[in-house]
Amino acid sequence: MKKILINDAPWQTRVAIVQEDNELQNIYFAPHVQEHLERMYFKGIIASVLPGIQTAFVDFGQEKAGFLHISEIDREMAAEKMGLGHDSDLEPGQEHPRPQRRERPEISKILREGEPILVQVSKEPIYEKGAKLTTCFTLPGRFIVLMPNIPRIGISKKIESREERGRLRDILTRRLPKGMGAIIRTSCENAPEAALAQDIAFLVHTWRSILKKFAKAKPKEKVYEDLDLALAAVRDNLDDDIEAIITDSKHLQHRIYRFVKSIAPEHTHKVKLYESSPSLFERYDIEKQIDRALQKKVHLRSGGSIVIETTEAMTVVDVNTGRFTGRSNMEDTILKTNLEAAEEVARQLRLRNIGGLIVIDFIDMATGANRQKLYRHFEKILKERDKFQSVVLKVSEFGLVQMTRKRSGKTLVQQLTDDCSCCSGSGFIKSIQTESYELLQTLADALKNSRQRHAELFFSVHPAIFEQVTNIEYDSILALEKEFNRKITLVSDDSLEIDQFRIEIR
Repeated sequence: MKKILINDAPWQTRVAIVQEDNELQNIYFAPHVQEHLERMYFKGIIASVLPGIQTAFVDFGQEKAGFLHISEIDREMAAEKMGLGHDSDLEPGQEHPRPQRRERPEISKILREGEPILVQVSKEPIYEKGAKLTTCFTLPGRFIVLMPNIPRIGISKKIESREERGRLRDILTRRLPKGMGAIIRTSCENAPEAALAQDIAFLVHTWRSILKKFAKAKPKEKVYEDLDLALAAVRDNLDDDIEAIITDSKHLQHRIYRFVKSIAPEHTHKVKLYESSPSLFERYDIEKQIDRALQKKVHLRSGGSIVIETTEAMTVVDVNTGRFTGRSNMEDTILKTNLEAAEEVARQLRLRNIGGLIVIDFIDMATGANRQKLYRHFEKILKERDKFQSVVLKVSEFGLVQMTRKRSGKTLVQQLTDDCSCCSGSGFIKSIQTESYELLQTLADALKNSRQRHAELFFSVHPAIFEQVTNIEYDSILALEKEFNRKITLVSDDSLEIDQFRIEIR
């Protein structure tokens, strides 16, 4: 059984998914001063078309133009723009005819500079790259992900029953409008047809409203955005495995309760409010687990360890036996360490949000049977516990496993840290924003536990933190003053380190 923990502060919202033993499985952040672009829809303007790399750059009102590759342009749009007709009369689930190689379209024949286009952000900007855009649109619901312009039906591999897969495919074939498709999520298994119909109707209505807004929108205007982090996390994770949804905000608890009541009323009893001490994330040891997830080395229960190094091109994971010696022979020791490491690697990839090309250097094993056992175990763990698609190659003779995992937004390190100015980026420190949030959380905890209800509080911090809070997060200070009915004076003190603070009560 799992829990969804939601910490809602004036400066950011955080969502943690934990197992029964409070082991952190996923962590999500949404700073209130930043906009999360992924899944948003915009009325973009084609800024330039580059036939040589089959890519168009689209101005959609952000600092950098997004890039739209021809592989992200749906076939119906391409055919319509090229005057080849369209496939909107295809039945749901019916495949587009595969084009012959000689018919490979040119992007310059599909898109023209200066024309408006509806685009969806599929990947956040990363490093020096702009956002990745698509016209193969998706709209996530509780049971399905609607593909409004791709008439194909996909089913989660975790639904293994042939009869159930057939039932679900039949329902969607009958219920989806012509020209639309969907991906059936794992939560859809054994769901009644009425619930599926409700989900489909809501998503279809949402899509039609997007088209209406696009027609009226100004260039570069945002047309649609998904649910906020808290509600999206509930929608995407709520199933029978979720034991409780716990938040430390009474206002958010009411919102989540109303949302759950509308999509899954049988789960409303799981929505709970946490009002005790210590804070919610401290109570479930989330803060320490986040800090450990920023470290390169991860210790295994057996005594072994894994070391995770990420570059812009790929992520490399090294597995070591450490002090684990096994009870029989060296091959037994190595196999047990590798099997345990495989489970931890799968967890760390989710937790750290690592995608792209990944190479895992397992400890060399002498027998092919053990290499096959490790491969099957690792593939099974990824299939059962990871929602993102991955492709794993078999263990090589050197103990290497090559795999790819779908990217989604920034990694945990990219979200919470900045490159270290002292070592030219070879290491990292927590960002000013993250340090500010942690110190604000400390201040909130101090106010919550203080017995002197009417005394003035002086909060001394490093000048960089003072600048961040006064210029960007000052509303958070005002919110704390209002919540606890206390006057808070912020003091800049250059004698303090960036992660230090001092609280005085007068």
